[in-house]
Amino acid sequence: MATQAQRHVLNPTEPWEVLELVRQIDASLVVIGPEAPLVAGVADAIRDAGTPCFGPSAAAARLESSKSFAKEIMAAAGVPTATAHVCTTSRQVSIALDAFGAPYVVKDDGLAAGKGVVVTFDRTTALEHGEACIEKSGKVVVEEYLDGPEMSVFVLCDGNTAVPLAPAQDFKRVGDGDTGPNTGGMGAYSPLPWAPPTLVDEVVTQVAKPVLAEMARRGQPFTGVLYCGLALGSRGTRVIEFNVRLGDPEAQVVLERLTTPLGSLLLAAATGRLADVPELTWRDDAAVCVVLAAKGYPVKARIGDRIRGLDEAGEMPGVVVLHAGTAVDDEETVRSAGGRVLNVVGLGLDLAAARAVAYDGVARIRLKGSHYRSDIAADAANGLIRVGREVVE
Repeated sequence: MATQAQRHVLNPTEPWEVLELVRQIDASLVVIGPEAPLVAGVADAIRDAGTPCFGPSAAAARLESSKSFAKEIMAAAGVPTATAHVCTTSRQVSIALDAFGAPYVVKDDGLAAGKGVVVTFDRTTALEHGEACIEKSGKVVVEEYLDGPEMSVFVLCDGNTAVPLAPAQDFKRVGDGDTGPNTGGMGAYSPLPWAPPTLVDEVVTQVAKPVLAEMARRGQPFTGVLYCGLALGSRGTRVIEFNVRLGDPEAQVVLERLTTPLGSLLLAAATGRLADVPELTWRDDAAVCVVLAAKGYPVKARIGDRIRGLDEAGEMPGVVVLHAGTAVDDEETVRSAGGRVLNVVGLGLDLAAARAVAYDGVARIRLKGSHYRSDIAADAANGLIRVGREVVE
């Protein structure tokens, strides 16, 4: 018999509050999703208390919380990535921009909810972003532009063993055709029919395993998800960035295709037993996720609007509606409560079919002023993704 879920109110970035709840409910496994609690050391407190925890230590979480630290680790581990300069003054930013040339890539060194990167041909915009980052955190990363399509691979890690999940591609810009400002992600799809068949093995051997070895050598073993953001360009596969969590919206499509029980994988990683896990199993279906965003997102999202059509969309065959920025008011009405409000996932025999299902689901949902991209997975479904200099049909 299903039991009613309990709601616990606490500060998720305060390790001792979380640990008190873990003890109160006698948890056998703790999975930490967001980056902020990881950076705050919540995983350290839980592991030190003897409870299995899926998520890296605060020291290891610096792979996401500090772009400069991630670059340091990649250099030490021999991981292919973009050449970069870490700048602490406006003059250094200016010199780095001129050294690399346009398009300019300027990254906030710290956490920025997926919105800390500016890629632009406008030097003034790039310089201003760099100066703002320095004012905020004291440093900024300026790096060379990587051509080719971007994609990501989640790798489950237990400190020694690396088990990859299926690759996915997400869409960061707010508008169709990759226009407008960066967001936390406006959609994603999996699998990637255009990706080289050896790609995942390459990521494990050339990226994940060397990083695990370097972190272990430093006494900071990595347990959790190593999100490898990659560019497949004319110079081969290069790492754009690391995250240390199941980033969205890629997780929505990857996990919808995974048929191996996720809980067993996370427990194996938390207890150092990933090497004993059988080969993962997957649906043959493709999955496409479309993010429905609130009016004004990503600049200033309007919240509090009523959401209609959720039941209608969720009852459609092949549609899964996942809540992100929603809340229920005193009258049990679902309302928007954040910028990216809903993730509508469609499953189909191929990407074209999955796209049709996902957008049919989106069409059933009504949220005043909301917006979404209409081109999620379109190029991939039409065989138009370029790897290096070639078009993959």
